[in-house]
Amino acid sequence: MRDRAEFTAYVEARSPRLLRTAYLLCRDWAQAEDLLQTALVKVWRAWRRIGDDPDPYVYRALVNTHASWWRRRWRGEIPTSAPPDTVDARDAMGAADSRALLWEALARLPRGQRAVLVLRFFEDLSEARVAEILDCSVGTVKSQTSKALAKLRVDPQIVTATANSRRN
Repeated sequence: MRDRAEFTAYVEARSPRLLRTAYLLCRDWAQAEDLLQTALVKVWRAWRRIGDDPDPYVYRALVNTHASWWRRRWRGEIPTSAPPDTVDARDAMGAADSRALLWEALARLPRGQRAVLVLRFFEDLSEARVAEILDCSVGTVKSQTSKALAKLRVDPQIVTATANSRRN
């Protein structure tokens, strides 16, 4: 039977990685912290029933909590005190910032495809493990991965940045 000390040890050991996963799902550090905290509360409630390997349960709690928040969240205008900085189209270094482009491209993917890519490539989990976490078949994981990667390959911003970086 699992106890509080085991839960505490698990959270201390896995929090940095879980927080990164939460961030990759929602792309906002403050929201990622809230997401992780909420998911861990759900995990704590079920801690005694979870088997020897809690990772699939915890990842699934993160993904499901994010999905439920996404459905409820208002996606309207976010006011700012000043307009955002824009990148000069002639600035090759600004256009080649692949990290920012990757985050933006991930944000444009549907939730399910984003979850599959985060778990497969950022968490380095096998297709079978991702299927277990998301409660779907391995074939679904493969097809969602394929569709997501295809969308990323034809993303006009990524294609433009890649072309610009090859020229320089």
